[in-house]
Amino acid sequence: MASLITCPHCGVRPKEEFTIRGDASVTRPSPEADGEVWHAYVHLRDNPRGLHKEYWHHTSGCRRWLVVTRDTVSHDVIDVSDAGALA
Repeated sequence: MASLITCPHCGVRPKEEFTIRGDASVTRPSPEADGEVWHAYVHLRDNPRGLHKEYWHHTSGCRRWLVVTRDTVSHDVIDVSDAGALA
């Protein structure tokens, strides 16, 4: 059975239309940050169990960036929001 995601712009769509792009809870360092800060940002990440926010791109649909709250244990999608509205 195909997993379905509810895009706030396109409605219910198959998960294959989306591309996961990474952790939405980390803040990108400033360009002037030193190498240690950039190293931590790029390479040192937690791998949480439970609810996690991720950036997803609706690549085969509206092409909008979304923030998806997903349970990393069950892979259930809990919430989908437009990333631009949260910025």
